[in-house]
Amino acid sequence: MFTGIVQATGEIAQVDKIRINGQNSLCLGIFPGSLDVSDISIGDSIAVNGVCLTVTALLESTFTVDVSQETLSCTYGLNKINKRVNLEKALRLSDRLGGHLVSGHVDAVGEVTRLEASEPNGNNYLVTIRSPKHLLRYIACKGSITVNGVSLTVNRITQEEFCVNLIPHTLSNTTLNELKPGSQVNLEVDMLARYIERLSEYSRNLENENQYR
Repeated sequence: MFTGIVQATGEIAQVDKIRINGQNSLCLGIFPGSLDVSDISIGDSIAVNGVCLTVTALLESTFTVDVSQETLSCTYGLNKINKRVNLEKALRLSDRLGGHLVSGHVDAVGEVTRLEASEPNGNNYLVTIRSPKHLLRYIACKGSITVNGVSLTVNRITQEEFCVNLIPHTLSNTTLNELKPGSQVNLEVDMLARYIERLSEYSRNLENENQYR
């Protein structure tokens, strides 16, 4: 579990092809940047651009993670060497929840369609992202969403897109300062929205069953 508060930006330093359960997969060597890895052990979880991955080895200047074909099929950017990535260590029970509860299980890939200054001085930027239609029912104005591992608040939503505001701190401490129209981003919707939908669906099914008894 994570919070969507990025702790450091790193870089994919190495990409090796491997086989996991008979499928083509990747082993990534990630340079952690300023991330403190002194308390990380093999088997720990780290969010890499919003994707929960398991540490498989700790080397002198990098740590390694394996990425399955399933993960590669629903995310973007994990196969690109020299790509900068947002990093966050797994949440401890004693940590502050500065963002929102994030599982690190990416739902889909979105696309940036517009990037514009939201203030005259240009310090804040409004980013418009096109989302796959099946995710839009989980996205609400003033609700939370994770973009490349960063917890953000939804400002506006339309039938195909949603907007988020990027403040200077976010731009300085994450890779979101690299976004431009056409950029692909990993999206994870608020898990609470999914549970609410499931509870509502269960209640409706139960009501329908009671009607025919």
